Amino acid sequence: MGVNAIKSLREKTGAGIMDCKTALQESGGDVEKAIDFLRKKGLATASKKSGRATEEGCIGSYIHFGGKIGVLIEVNCETDFVARNPEFQTLVKDLGMQVAGSNPPPLYVRKEEVPDDVIEKERAIYKAQAMESKKPAAVIEKIADGKINKYLQSICLLEQPYLKDPDMTIAELVAQTVAKVGENVQVRRFVRYQLGET
Repeated sequence: MGVNAIKSLREKTGAGIMDCKTALQESGGDVEKAIDFLRKKGLATASKKSGRATEEGCIGSYIHFGGKIGVLIEVNCETDFVARNPEFQTLVKDLGMQVAGSNPPPLYVRKEEVPDDVIEKERAIYKAQAMESKKPAAVIEKIADGKINKYLQSICLLEQPYLKDPDMTIAELVAQTVAKVGENVQVRRFVRYQLGET
């Protein structure tokens, strides 16, 4: 693989030289496939580290639109050393921007936090809408499931498409950072303020 291809892939993904070389070899030199390869590897790395304790990290802040929207977000990692790492700090800032810039804004960090009664209320609405079409019950269930998945994508931060790169979810962005810093990283909580909201 050419040095320029490796350098270009490294600039796009932030992955190590050997990882970029392997990704290009596995993808036959196709940069887009190499990026997908590295993303999948990042997710695999993140899932292996996800059980490790995260008691360090930082609380980041982001003010958006001339002081009309503000976000506080807590992101945890395993060591104070990584908490000061520029990759980690960039992630915290990007996550704050994501919460501030999303419309509608996320309400939860992950799907598992959404209360069952909220999901069931939405499901009932989607089923009622689907029944108007006079479709079979099995089809109505599938329509409701699809709409629930879209709803969860919109209200859960980790499920959302990343505003700077909509082909990537926030969970994949976090996984990419895990692969770069070599530690478990968890988004713990956030709060979003909008001027004039009650």
